[in-house]
Amino acid sequence: MTVHNLYIFDRNGTCLHYSEWSRRKHAGISRDEEFKLMYGMLFSIRSFVSKMSPLDMRDGFVCFQTSRYKLHYYETPTGLKFIMNTDLSVPNARETLQQIYSTLYVEYIVKNPLCVLGETLQSELFTSRLDTFIRALPYYSPRAA
Repeated sequence: MTVHNLYIFDRNGTCLHYSEWSRRKHAGISRDEEFKLMYGMLFSIRSFVSKMSPLDMRDGFVCFQTSRYKLHYYETPTGLKFIMNTDLSVPNARETLQQIYSTLYVEYIVKNPLCVLGETLQSELFTSRLDTFIRALPYYSPRAA
């Protein structure tokens, strides 16, 4: 089991942060183009799921999987979007994404007067704590990639 990468987007689709751990294949396009594609795909999937689901979508779109990876999604009430790609054996990571938001993002970005909300995250402390947090997850394994 492993974590491949993590995206954090604001409500306007700007990628505020991107981290990578064990990603073997790259998209072959620029990072900015990749961010636009990811956000556009999420926007489309959320819209599709909300319109087509026969069940109450109280929690909304949570995750989807392909034959190769699983995408986990969490959106905060303020519109921040946390997206984590993992291998297929990782269970629902919604709680993990909520923890990243509440214990890392809020503590090291929102409460930091030097960080400007809505801009690319420049906090080295946030980045290092995020890396430590991900590597401590029970389903993180750098060799599994």
